[in-house]
Amino acid sequence: MRTAVVMPVGARFCLDQPNSMETVARTLAKADTGEVRIFCCEGAGGRDGLSVHALPTADRLKALRQALNDYRPDVIEFHQQTQQAVALARDFPDAAVTLYRHNAVKPPRHFIDRWRYERRYDRMDGLIFVSEAARSDFLKDFPRLEAKAFAVPNPIDVDLWRAPVENRAPVIVFAGRAMPEKGVDLICAALPEVLERHPDWRAVLMLNDWDRHADWAEPHVAPLNRYGDRVQILRSAPLAEVRAVMQTAAIALTPSVWAEPLGLTALEAHAAGAALISSGRGGLREASGPHALYVDDLTPQGLGAAIETLIRAPEGREAMARSAQAYVMDVHTPERRAAQLAALRAKLVQSKRAGRSTGR
Repeated sequence: MRTAVVMPVGARFCLDQPNSMETVARTLAKADTGEVRIFCCEGAGGRDGLSVHALPTADRLKALRQALNDYRPDVIEFHQQTQQAVALARDFPDAAVTLYRHNAVKPPRHFIDRWRYERRYDRMDGLIFVSEAARSDFLKDFPRLEAKAFAVPNPIDVDLWRAPVENRAPVIVFAGRAMPEKGVDLICAALPEVLERHPDWRAVLMLNDWDRHADWAEPHVAPLNRYGDRVQILRSAPLAEVRAVMQTAAIALTPSVWAEPLGLTALEAHAAGAALISSGRGGLREASGPHALYVDDLTPQGLGAAIETLIRAPEGREAMARSAQAYVMDVHTPERRAAQLAALRAKLVQSKRAGRSTGR
């Protein structure tokens, strides 16, 4: 079975500094036992040995259409962008066309929106979400599409992240976009009291997409400057640096205030051996199971209290990190998720062909 994985406009599928969407697509493709080709924008460096077709910036849609015609896939999997999927779906009647959503679907504002969005989604043979929570949220607005909606949780390549959970540095770490939804302001407000109480502890905030969110983030981050090298701010750090920090830190934070589709950074923290404090919102509980410290009181005080709990319980912190690492190694493996996705693709191809043979 040939699968065309079509990344959104602007995605270069760069190995050195990928976004979470590209990381998921790469991890699944590497574990897939079938034939997979990635279609993305030109301009990236290493591609990790995968079959990649780079598309030009000029006349990209036309070039993509021709490249797909040449490849003749059984499945065309459009990641994230509905518009791109809708524009090309009718050109490939023999392929099963899916829309793979990594983020929450924008809810309709009124019944005309609902009608328009539903028509677009209905052109797909399948809609894939990265958690049951994300699928459930989608179906609240579009219940008629339940038969087309599926969940394939994100995988984590544990071998890339794994480090011993013992003898961790007294460091509190956050990795995520520098935006309100990720709880960056809560972290910045909670840290001073923690750092004052525990002078041997430090913090590292790895803030992605800094250029886009600096105007909002900077006023929250600036008060931490008084702690000097005890608080390190890494702005849009490369993945290798993020991974190295996560592999040594004792505590990781995922205090998202919105419903995370799944929370890849939570899986990365678990795989790297850090003990995780999580808001548990959206798909975060699916990511961590019972192996995170969940904060229901999502305030600076509530987050600070959770950090305090883990600092004061080193043995419990280590035990939680160890169980979490084992959990993601068992539940969220690339092989398991790739097999789940491959089975879904095969099912959709079979349904598509059966429908065409009966004239439906």
